[in-house]
Formats: sequence, structure tokens, C-alpha cells
Amino acid sequence: MSILQYIISQTNLPETGVKNTLKLLEEDCTIPFISRYRKELTGNLDEVQIADIVKHKDAFETLEKRKATILKALTEQEALTDELQKKIKSTTDLITLEDLYLPFKKSRKTKAEKARQLGLEPLAKIIMSQNANDLESIAFKYVKGDVASTDDALEGARHIISEWINERTDIRNNIRFQLERRATITTKVIKTKADDEKAQKFRDYFNWTEALSRIPSHRLLAILRAEKEGFIRIKIAIDDDAVLAKTEDRIIRSNNACANEISIAIKDAYKRLLLPALTNEALQKAKDKADDSAINVFAKNLKQLLLGSPLGQKRVLAIDPGFRTGCKIVCLDAQGDLKHNDTIYPHPPKNDDIGAINKISSMVEAYNIEAIAIGNGTASRETETLIRRIQFKTDVQVFVVSEAGASIYSASKIARDEFPNYDVTVRGSVSIGRRLQDPLAELVKIDAKSIGVGQYQHDIDQSKLKGSLDLVVENCVNAVGVNVNTASTSLLSYVSGIGPKLAENIVNYRTEHGAFSTRTAIKKVPRLGDKAFEQGAGFLRIKDAKNPLDDSAVHPEQYAIVQKMVKDSGKSISELIGNSAVLEKIDLKTYCSDTVGLPTLKDIIKELEKPGLDIREQAQVFAFNQDIKTIADVTEGQLLPGIVNNITNFGCFVDIGIKESGLIHVSNLADTFVSDVSEHVSLQQQIIVKVLEVDVARKRIQLKLEK
Repeated sequence: MSILQYIISQTNLPETGVKNTLKLLEEDCTIPFISRYRKELTGNLDEVQIADIVKHKDAFETLEKRKATILKALTEQEALTDELQKKIKSTTDLITLEDLYLPFKKSRKTKAEKARQLGLEPLAKIIMSQNANDLESIAFKYVKGDVASTDDALEGARHIISEWINERTDIRNNIRFQLERRATITTKVIKTKADDEKAQKFRDYFNWTEALSRIPSHRLLAILRAEKEGFIRIKIAIDDDAVLAKTEDRIIRSNNACANEISIAIKDAYKRLLLPALTNEALQKAKDKADDSAINVFAKNLKQLLLGSPLGQKRVLAIDPGFRTGCKIVCLDAQGDLKHNDTIYPHPPKNDDIGAINKISSMVEAYNIEAIAIGNGTASRETETLIRRIQFKTDVQVFVVSEAGASIYSASKIARDEFPNYDVTVRGSVSIGRRLQDPLAELVKIDAKSIGVGQYQHDIDQSKLKGSLDLVVENCVNAVGVNVNTASTSLLSYVSGIGPKLAENIVNYRTEHGAFSTRTAIKKVPRLGDKAFEQGAGFLRIKDAKNPLDDSAVHPEQYAIVQKMVKDSGKSISELIGNSAVLEKIDLKTYCSDTVGLPTLKDIIKELEKPGLDIREQAQVFAFNQDIKTIADVTEGQLLPGIVNNITNFGCFVDIGIKESGLIHVSNLADTFVSDVSEHVSLQQQIIVKVLEVDVARKRIQLKLEK
């Protein structure tokens, strides 16, 4: 099977689109570039479909690499037959491939191999023939050397038979079938750990039984973490008697002593070889499925967070609240540059609220502050209350901003390079302020796992998680576009075709030579060749450029088409841009060519209508209930404003303005069945919730979505 056939069989995507996408990928084209600027070649495949092609391309290449390794090993063992080679080459999954190879990768230390070394394989073959009438006498002939008795001889022969049974693909697949459909996962608490304080968050799973095929991803990941931390034991079980009976039916066809020996060997093979290996395989398969589900939720959340509403280029005063150590304050200009930093102590133990109010008032006036960003950590509500007491001379908007991951950023190399002369507290405050100005530009500096919008991220396959989240960040950055004259190295590194090294070169060139005045000027950056320019130019923006197309998603390779439209319309480029009346009358079919079709032309018209439009909504002020300061203030029946701060498969968490987030279980999101939480709420959405239950001891709040 070719890679093209394999991917089509896995994705059901059109052959031409898959074929052309593979060709573009081989030419080092990126997913954002292909999905945006090569729609005619791909048949208008979107970035999700192209990413799916990439995933299956990688899987096929991994499979082919493993096949080559196995074929080489079998050749060296002189064990490769034409039939086996044909089976290996036609295999389309790794499990079947490893089953084919299993008989040939024996360890020299197995019980079966030791029995072979004692010369007992002929006896095993006699037993498997099931024709021997006096098995005891036949076994006696093998009593010699280390084989002290007929019992030893028969036991050794059974070990060999057990291995043969273990290697039979049909038997392994039958057990897999039973595990897939009927296996249960059971947990038992380790009694000595039952009262451990850290174990209490897992106490719902101390003694739990559930069908493995139906267990939700979040529950399986929680159970696996509890096992890893030593609080519970896990067992995967099926109906052993039913499986053994089916296995005997496949093998035993006599009613003599041989049948009895084979029956014993079947039980041994099942208990010692098959069940441990295949239950581990089934659990790993369930874990992989749970990982994929968790990664999917994480990716959706991350996308919503990265595309969160920016305040835009406004002057911001940012506060990282605290009690004993004070509140760290920074003043940022509209570009996010640090202009001033200070510390106030309005809360216990100093309680200098008057001094804090005076200092904030003077800073707001001195730096013409337009908005205040308050981190949502310790002392956040107290700080917000303080700020709202201040009578500013101008209209100053007040926002509470998630500070998840800010401490990670503040201690990172990126932060040290940006602010070498400031400590982590100042860097953290800057990050809070910049998140309000532009969440995307700031959050790309932080490891996505640390942003706080997933669950069990440290238990998930880290390679798969990183690949998925990197793709989300890349797609978000390129969907929004990047101002090449203000973007950080971190942000530029996610632009299609750029990467970390070229991003660094762009920033260094910009620092040395000043702002880029045109897109073509970007080609002057060292090591930024034609390929990188082709891949990245459409996503890089030049604000206030002489050519307005340089501040749009129109690719430079398409400028000639726009110029022809300009000429045909009798308008100038500036008169054409934003002129819907003229743009709607353009006959796009007259501009079609062998390489440019209607999908691309429609994108061009859409961009000309609103060039450089930010796809994100602008940030809106939100106010929590000022009477709710701790979980003790929350009571059943209250209606409270809140912000969705995390989404999972079992519901969503809501920030109601206190340390503990409340949970809206999936059953409380709507009056009808909810299959996808993200269809009802989105990250950072402002909602009204009803309090259903408050468990102060366990610090849990159950909520219901009102609106």
C-alpha cells in the first residue's frame, strides 16, 4: 500500500487533495500556508484536514520504518519466507506487525527456550499432534540430564506449547476482541494510604469498577495518576473461563492425555503470557484514547484562549496582587514597553491603603493610563475593591486578568532576555499587563502546558501534546497575522516558514536598521531566503505601509491580480480598499488562471473589504459580585456572574471571583443531553451561574448555567 492509498483509507479525503498536499509538504510548505494560499491545489482543505494528512503521513512512515527493521532482522536470522514477507509488507497497523514478528524475537531466558535446550521440543510436538496413546511412556524417553522425571519432561513441553499458543495471532485477536468489548477496570485502595491527605482528591476512585470501553477520558487519567502516586491498584479483567473455553475449542480436538496437557498449557499461556501482555495493551490503548480526548479538549481551550479578546494598543497599569510582599505595579505604554515599576502595601500586614491609592492615582495621571489589569491570584479581589474606590480624573477601565503561567514566564530565559535588569516580580506584572493588551502575543512566550486550560496535562503523552499545542499556536498566530515591526522573537517564531532562528534574525535586523517599510524589505534579513519569504510573507504585516496590501493577508504573489482589479475598476488602490460597492461588482471569473481560482479570489476580495481586520473581539470590562470574597460567602441558590476559565469533557470551571473555581457539570449545562461542552460555553465567556451546592471542607462549588 502506498502512502497515498494509506492516507485516503484513514481520512476519506479526496485523492487529488491528498496527493497535492503531500507534494506541498515535501516542498517544505507549512500547514497555515497550504490551507490559506494553495486552496486550488488542495481542493480547499482546511488546516484541520491538512494536519490530519500530516498525522497519518507520520504514522505511515513510522510503520514503514518498523517494517524495514523487522525484515532486516528476519533476513539476518534466515527466517524470512516469501509468505511472511508478503504478510509484513501488506500490514497496515503496528499491532499486527508486532504479532507477526513475535515468534522471532524470543529472549534466551524464557521457560520455553530452556525446555528447548533440554531437547523437549519433539515431545511438545507429539503432544500437540494429540495422537499419543501412552504419553507417560513417551515422556519417560526424555528423562535424562537435567530432566529428572516425566513430570519435568511434560512441564518443559507445556512451556513450549504455552509459547506457541501465545504466538498465535488468532488467539491473541480473540482475547483482544473480548478485552475491547467486555473488559472492566477495577481499583482497590491501598489501605495504608487511604487516609493520606494527598489521596483524598482521588477517594471517589478508591474502590471503583467500570467498563473499560466506556470509561470517560478524565476518569481514566485520574485513576492512572492515583495508581502512579501509589494510592490505588488497578486490575483489567474479563471472563477468564469464557476466554479459556474459546481457546480450548480452537486447539483441543481429542480426549486423551495430550488434551489434558494442552489444557494445562493453555491456562499457563493465558495467565502468564497472554493476559498480562494483552491487558497492558488494552489499558495502553484506552490511555491513548484518553490522551487524544484530553489533548483535543486542551487544544480547543488553548485556541480560544489565544484568540481571546485583546484590549489593543492602550496604556496599561498592571498589578500583581499580594499581601505580605505587597502588590507589584508596572506602567506600560501602548506598545507594551515598561515605563515604570513600583510596589504598594494596601493589604495586611501593613494596610497602607491611603498610600496605595495616592500612588496609583499619581501613576495613572503621570503615564496617561487607560486601563488597569489586575492578576487573579492571591489578594486579587481585595486589590480590585481598592482600585474601584479610586476616583480617577479620566475614564480608566479595570480588568481582572488570568495570571496562569505568569510565574513560568517571569523565570524563563525569554523574560530574562527581555528584562535583564528586573526581578521576577516585575516581569510577572509586565506579563499580566501585556496579556490584557494582546493575549496571543504574550501567551506564546509560555509553555502551553502551563497556561492552565487543560487537565492531567502532565499525564498525557508529552510528544503528542506538544505537537498538537504547537500546531494550535501556529494556526492562531497565522490566522491573526503579525506586525513584523513590533512582534517579539517568540511571536515571530510561530509565523509560517520563520522559526526561532529567523525570528531572532528579524528582530536583530529591525533593531539595527529600523522598522521595515515594505514586505519585500524583509528579504534583506540574513538567511531569510525565497522559500521562507513565500511561506511567511502573507502572515507578516507592515502597519502604515506605502502599499496598503502590505498590511493585509493578500500574499505578495497575488499583488498583480489586485493591480489588475485596480486598473479594470478605474480606481486607485486606496479607493478600492474598503469599497464594498465596487468590490461586489467585480467578476472574479475573469481573473481565474491555471494557478488561481475562485477560492483564492474570494479570499482576496474579503481581505480588500476589511484589510488587516483582527478576527478577535475587543476586550470587555467584567465585574464580579463584590459581596463574594471567599468560598464562605457563597451560598446555595445565589445567582453570580462568572467567567469560564477551563473546559473539560465533564463540564466547565467558572471563575466567580474567589480562589476556588466552581464546576458546571455537563448535566447542568442544559436541559437536554450535552455531547460537547464547547458547544454551550467558550473559554473566557462571561456567564451567569446558579449555585447548586457548596462543600467548604473540600473546597468545591457546584454550579448551573443560567445564561
